[in-house]
Amino acid sequence: MLGIPVRGMVVAGVVGVAGLMYVVDGGKAGLEEVAARRCEVTVIADILNVRSGPADTQPIVATMRRDAVTRAERRVENGFRLLADGRWVKDEFVLPTSDSDCA
Repeated sequence: MLGIPVRGMVVAGVVGVAGLMYVVDGGKAGLEEVAARRCEVTVIADILNVRSGPADTQPIVATMRRDAVTRAERRVENGFRLLADGRWVKDEFVLPTSDSDCA
């Protein structure tokens, strides 16, 4: 395409997006801020059922033990929190880790 190698276009695109993100954020977002935006939860039940959907009637697809930490989403539906892998747990049995942002 116009004599520009595809590799060069990809690099230019990545640099352009990174520059735009820097300008929009005022250059303030560091690695600590990005990590703080991550939502992680700790299991507080002895054994926690992990379900395929946000309801007690959904099939149990796995279990997690007390003190297990996993990535999660901020989405809570019907009292269930969506985990990062698309599965669901009862929100009352998990707590956000001290360094995460699950609000």
